[in-house]
Amino acid sequence: MAPTIGLFSMNFNAAADPATAERIARLTERLGYDSLWVGDHVVLPSPRTEASPLDPGTPLLDPVVALTHLAARTEHLLLGAGCIVLPQRNPLVLAKQLASVDVLSSGRLLFGVGVGYLEPELRALGVDPRDRARRAEEYLDAMESLWYDKSPAFQGTYTSFEGVDAHPRPAQTRVPVVIGGHSTAAHRRAVTRGDAWFGYLMGLRATAQQVAALRALAVEHGRDRPLHISVAPARRLGSEVVRAYGDLGVDRLVVVPPVDLTADQLADFVEAHAPARLGAAPRP
Repeated sequence: MAPTIGLFSMNFNAAADPATAERIARLTERLGYDSLWVGDHVVLPSPRTEASPLDPGTPLLDPVVALTHLAARTEHLLLGAGCIVLPQRNPLVLAKQLASVDVLSSGRLLFGVGVGYLEPELRALGVDPRDRARRAEEYLDAMESLWYDKSPAFQGTYTSFEGVDAHPRPAQTRVPVVIGGHSTAAHRRAVTRGDAWFGYLMGLRATAQQVAALRALAVEHGRDRPLHISVAPARRLGSEVVRAYGDLGVDRLVVVPPVDLTADQLADFVEAHAPARLGAAPRP
Protein backbone atom coordinates (compact mmCIF):
# COMPACT_ATOMS: atom_id res chain seq x y z
CA MET A 1 0.00 0.00 0.00
CA ALA A 2 1.33 3.44 -0.91
CA PRO A 3 2.23 5.75 2.00
CA THR A 4 0.79 9.20 2.52
CA ILE A 5 3.02 12.29 2.46
CA GLY A 6 3.67 14.78 5.26
CA LEU A 7 5.89 17.88 5.39
CA PHE A 8 8.54 18.57 8.03
CA SER A 9 10.26 21.83 9.06
CA MET A 10 7.09 23.85 9.52
CA ASN A 11 8.48 25.91 12.41
CA PHE A 12 11.97 26.88 11.30
CA ASN A 13 13.97 28.47 8.52
CA ALA A 14 11.60 29.91 5.87
CA ALA A 15 8.52 28.55 7.68
CA ALA A 16 9.41 30.48 10.83
CA ASP A 17 7.89 33.46 9.01
CA PRO A 18 4.15 33.35 9.79
CA ALA A 19 3.05 34.43 6.31
CA THR A 20 5.24 31.78 4.68
CA ALA A 21 3.99 29.11 7.10
CA GLU A 22 0.40 29.98 6.22
CA ARG A 23 1.15 29.94 2.49
CA ILE A 24 2.86 26.56 2.67
CA ALA A 25 0.23 25.06 4.96
CA ARG A 26 -2.58 26.02 2.60
CA LEU A 27 -0.60 24.70 -0.37
CA THR A 28 0.06 21.31 1.26
CA GLU A 29 -3.60 20.99 2.17
CA ARG A 30 -4.66 21.74 -1.40
CA LEU A 31 -2.17 19.23 -2.81
CA GLY A 32 -3.35 16.34 -0.65
CA TYR A 33 -0.60 16.07 1.94
CA ASP A 34 -1.84 14.41 5.12
CA SER A 35 0.20 16.19 7.80
CA LEU A 36 2.47 19.05 8.83
CA TRP A 37 5.34 18.46 11.28
CA VAL A 38 7.37 20.71 13.54
CA GLY A 39 10.65 20.04 15.34
CA ASP A 40 11.70 20.89 18.88
CA HIS A 41 14.78 22.48 20.38
CA VAL A 42 14.39 25.06 23.13
CA VAL A 43 18.03 26.13 22.83
CA LEU A 44 20.88 25.04 20.58
CA PRO A 45 24.61 24.69 21.36
CA SER A 46 26.54 27.87 20.59
CA PRO A 47 28.95 27.55 18.94
CA ARG A 48 27.38 24.70 17.00
CA THR A 49 28.57 21.21 17.93
CA GLU A 50 28.91 18.22 15.63
CA ALA A 51 25.79 16.63 17.11
CA SER A 52 23.60 19.71 16.70
CA PRO A 53 21.19 19.58 13.75
CA LEU A 54 21.00 23.34 13.30
CA ASP A 55 23.10 26.46 13.60
CA PRO A 56 22.29 28.36 16.83
CA GLY A 57 21.22 31.34 14.73
CA THR A 58 18.51 29.36 12.95
CA PRO A 59 15.04 30.89 13.44
CA LEU A 60 13.15 28.12 15.26
CA LEU A 61 9.67 28.73 16.66
CA ASP A 62 8.37 26.88 19.71
CA PRO A 63 6.58 23.78 18.36
CA VAL A 64 3.38 24.21 20.37
CA VAL A 65 3.03 27.85 19.36
CA ALA A 66 3.74 26.95 15.73
CA LEU A 67 1.16 24.15 15.76
CA THR A 68 -1.42 26.60 17.10
CA HIS A 69 -0.72 28.93 14.18
CA LEU A 70 -0.98 26.04 11.70
CA ALA A 71 -4.19 24.81 13.30
CA ALA A 72 -5.78 28.19 12.65
CA ARG A 73 -4.71 28.18 9.01
CA THR A 74 -5.78 24.65 8.00
CA GLU A 75 -8.87 22.48 8.19
CA HIS A 76 -7.90 18.86 7.49
CA LEU A 77 -4.16 18.36 7.91
CA LEU A 78 -2.89 16.39 10.89
CA LEU A 79 -0.52 18.42 13.07
CA GLY A 80 2.54 16.52 14.22
CA ALA A 81 5.16 17.34 16.81
CA GLY A 82 8.12 15.32 15.59
CA CYS A 83 9.32 15.10 18.23
CA ILE A 84 9.00 17.15 21.43
CA VAL A 85 11.98 16.56 23.72
CA LEU A 86 9.81 15.49 26.61
CA PRO A 87 12.27 15.33 29.55
CA GLN A 88 13.03 19.05 29.24
CA ARG A 89 9.38 20.11 29.41
CA ASN A 90 7.12 20.56 32.43
CA PRO A 91 4.61 17.73 31.87
CA LEU A 92 1.56 19.51 33.27
CA VAL A 93 2.22 22.71 31.33
CA LEU A 94 2.83 20.70 28.16
CA ALA A 95 -0.30 18.61 28.71
CA LYS A 96 -2.35 21.79 29.00
CA GLN A 97 -0.77 23.30 25.89
CA LEU A 98 -1.21 20.21 23.72
CA ALA A 99 -4.78 19.60 24.88
CA SER A 100 -5.48 23.19 23.84
CA VAL A 101 -3.96 22.58 20.39
CA ASP A 102 -6.06 19.45 19.99
CA VAL A 103 -9.24 21.33 20.90
CA LEU A 104 -8.44 24.30 18.65
CA SER A 105 -7.67 21.96 15.73
CA SER A 106 -10.78 19.80 16.27
CA GLY A 107 -8.71 16.74 17.14
CA ARG A 108 -5.84 16.82 14.65
CA LEU A 109 -2.83 16.58 17.00
CA LEU A 110 -0.11 13.91 16.73
CA PHE A 111 2.04 13.97 19.88
CA GLY A 112 5.61 13.06 18.98
CA VAL A 113 7.83 12.12 21.92
CA GLY A 114 11.62 12.05 22.00
CA VAL A 115 14.06 11.73 24.90
CA GLY A 116 16.65 14.15 23.45
CA TYR A 117 20.34 13.80 22.74
CA LEU A 118 21.94 17.26 22.83
CA GLU A 119 23.72 17.40 26.20
CA PRO A 120 24.24 21.20 26.23
CA GLU A 121 20.51 21.73 25.69
CA LEU A 122 19.44 19.15 28.26
CA ARG A 123 21.83 20.46 30.91
CA ALA A 124 20.84 24.09 30.24
CA LEU A 125 17.26 23.08 31.03
CA GLY A 126 18.20 21.26 34.22
CA VAL A 127 18.01 17.69 32.89
CA ASP A 128 20.69 15.11 33.62
CA PRO A 129 21.21 13.33 30.27
CA ARG A 130 21.69 10.03 32.11
CA ASP A 131 18.07 9.92 33.33
CA ARG A 132 16.36 11.53 30.34
CA ALA A 133 14.61 8.33 29.22
CA ARG A 134 13.20 7.54 32.68
CA ARG A 135 12.09 11.14 33.05
CA ALA A 136 10.38 11.10 29.64
CA GLU A 137 8.44 7.93 30.36
CA GLU A 138 7.33 9.26 33.74
CA TYR A 139 6.25 12.57 32.20
CA LEU A 140 4.20 10.71 29.59
CA ASP A 141 2.40 8.80 32.36
CA ALA A 142 1.71 12.06 34.18
CA MET A 143 0.37 13.77 31.05
CA GLU A 144 -1.92 10.88 30.21
CA SER A 145 -3.33 10.91 33.74
CA LEU A 146 -4.18 14.60 33.35
CA TRP A 147 -5.77 13.94 29.96
CA TYR A 148 -7.75 10.79 30.62
CA ASP A 149 -8.24 10.03 34.33
CA LYS A 150 -11.46 11.09 36.03
CA SER A 151 -9.44 12.21 39.06
CA PRO A 152 -5.90 12.90 37.78
CA ALA A 153 -3.06 12.00 40.14
CA PHE A 154 0.51 10.84 39.78
CA GLN A 155 3.38 10.05 42.12
CA GLY A 156 6.83 9.71 40.62
CA THR A 157 10.50 10.50 41.01
CA TYR A 158 10.45 13.62 38.83
CA THR A 159 6.86 14.87 39.13
CA SER A 160 3.98 14.33 41.53
CA PHE A 161 0.49 15.79 41.81
CA GLU A 162 -2.98 15.13 43.16
CA GLY A 163 -6.11 17.12 43.91
CA VAL A 164 -5.89 19.05 40.62
CA ASP A 165 -7.59 18.85 37.23
CA ALA A 166 -7.43 20.58 33.85
CA HIS A 167 -10.09 21.20 31.22
CA PRO A 168 -10.83 21.08 28.42
CA ARG A 169 -9.49 17.61 27.85
CA PRO A 170 -8.17 16.78 24.35
CA ALA A 171 -10.79 16.65 21.61
CA GLN A 172 -9.66 13.17 20.60
CA THR A 173 -10.65 10.22 22.74
CA ARG A 174 -6.96 9.41 22.73
CA VAL A 175 -4.19 11.61 21.33
CA PRO A 176 -1.91 9.47 19.12
CA VAL A 177 1.54 9.13 20.68
CA VAL A 178 4.36 8.99 18.13
CA ILE A 179 7.66 7.72 19.53
CA GLY A 180 10.83 8.94 17.83
CA GLY A 181 14.25 7.31 17.90
CA HIS A 182 16.33 4.59 16.29
CA SER A 183 17.61 2.74 19.36
CA THR A 184 16.30 -0.53 20.81
CA ALA A 185 15.02 1.42 23.80
CA ALA A 186 13.07 3.76 21.49
CA HIS A 187 11.65 0.76 19.62
CA ARG A 188 10.52 -0.83 22.87
CA ARG A 189 8.96 2.45 23.97
CA ALA A 190 7.09 2.68 20.65
CA VAL A 191 5.80 -0.89 20.87
CA THR A 192 4.73 -0.70 24.52
CA ARG A 193 3.66 2.94 24.84
CA GLY A 194 3.06 4.38 21.39
CA ASP A 195 0.53 4.42 18.61
CA ALA A 196 3.18 5.20 16.01
CA TRP A 197 6.93 5.38 15.42
CA PHE A 198 8.89 8.09 13.59
CA GLY A 199 12.29 7.51 11.99
CA TYR A 200 14.25 10.57 10.86
CA LEU A 201 16.36 10.79 7.68
CA MET A 202 16.51 7.10 6.82
CA GLY A 203 17.27 5.32 3.55
CA LEU A 204 15.62 2.13 2.40
CA ARG A 205 18.15 -0.23 3.98
CA ALA A 206 18.02 1.49 7.37
CA THR A 207 14.23 1.63 7.19
CA ALA A 208 14.04 -2.09 6.52
CA GLN A 209 16.23 -2.79 9.55
CA GLN A 210 14.22 -0.49 11.80
CA VAL A 211 10.85 -1.90 10.71
CA ALA A 212 12.06 -5.47 11.18
CA ALA A 213 13.26 -4.64 14.69
CA LEU A 214 9.97 -2.99 15.56
CA ARG A 215 7.99 -5.97 14.28
CA ALA A 216 10.10 -8.42 16.27
CA LEU A 217 9.59 -6.42 19.46
CA ALA A 218 5.86 -6.14 18.78
CA VAL A 219 5.66 -9.94 18.69
CA GLU A 220 7.84 -10.27 21.79
CA HIS A 221 5.59 -7.88 23.75
CA GLY A 222 2.33 -9.29 22.39
CA ARG A 223 1.22 -6.06 20.76
CA ASP A 224 -2.22 -6.68 19.28
CA ARG A 225 -2.64 -3.59 17.12
CA PRO A 226 -0.66 -2.17 14.19
CA LEU A 227 2.11 0.34 14.85
CA HIS A 228 1.85 3.23 12.39
CA ILE A 229 5.23 3.91 10.75
CA SER A 230 6.34 7.37 9.63
CA VAL A 231 9.76 7.93 8.06
CA ALA A 232 11.55 11.07 6.93
CA PRO A 233 13.36 9.71 3.86
CA ALA A 234 17.07 10.34 3.40
CA ARG A 235 16.99 10.10 -0.37
CA ARG A 236 15.39 11.78 -3.35
CA LEU A 237 11.83 10.63 -3.88
CA GLY A 238 10.21 9.37 -7.04
CA SER A 239 7.27 7.05 -7.53
CA GLU A 240 9.44 3.90 -7.44
CA VAL A 241 11.18 4.98 -4.24
CA VAL A 242 7.86 5.87 -2.60
CA ARG A 243 6.52 2.46 -3.56
CA ALA A 244 9.64 0.80 -2.13
CA TYR A 245 9.16 2.51 1.23
CA GLY A 246 5.52 1.41 1.18
CA ASP A 247 6.56 -2.18 0.49
CA LEU A 248 8.69 -2.07 3.64
CA GLY A 249 5.64 -1.19 5.71
CA VAL A 250 5.98 2.60 5.87
CA ASP A 251 2.59 4.30 6.28
CA ARG A 252 3.75 7.91 5.87
CA LEU A 253 6.76 9.64 4.35
CA VAL A 254 7.54 13.02 5.95
CA VAL A 255 9.59 14.98 3.44
CA VAL A 256 12.29 17.29 4.80
CA PRO A 257 13.12 20.41 2.73
CA PRO A 258 16.73 21.60 2.43
CA VAL A 259 17.53 24.10 5.16
CA ASP A 260 18.41 27.09 2.98
CA LEU A 261 15.26 27.43 0.84
CA THR A 262 13.51 30.74 0.30
CA ALA A 263 9.74 30.92 0.61
CA ASP A 264 9.31 30.51 -3.15
CA GLN A 265 11.76 27.61 -3.25
CA LEU A 266 9.93 25.93 -0.38
CA ALA A 267 6.67 26.24 -2.31
CA ASP A 268 8.38 24.66 -5.33
CA PHE A 269 9.64 21.82 -3.12
CA VAL A 270 6.10 21.21 -1.84
CA GLU A 271 4.75 21.16 -5.39
CA ALA A 272 7.46 18.71 -6.49
CA HIS A 273 6.64 16.32 -3.65
CA ALA A 274 2.87 16.43 -4.00
CA PRO A 275 1.33 13.00 -3.34
CA ALA A 276 -0.21 12.80 -6.84
CA ARG A 277 3.20 13.40 -8.45
CA LEU A 278 4.90 10.73 -6.35
CA GLY A 279 2.24 8.04 -6.62
CA ALA A 280 1.58 8.35 -2.89
CA ALA A 281 -1.75 7.86 -1.20
CA PRO A 282 -3.96 10.95 -0.91
CA ARG A 283 -4.99 12.30 2.46
CA PRO A 284 -7.70 10.01 3.93
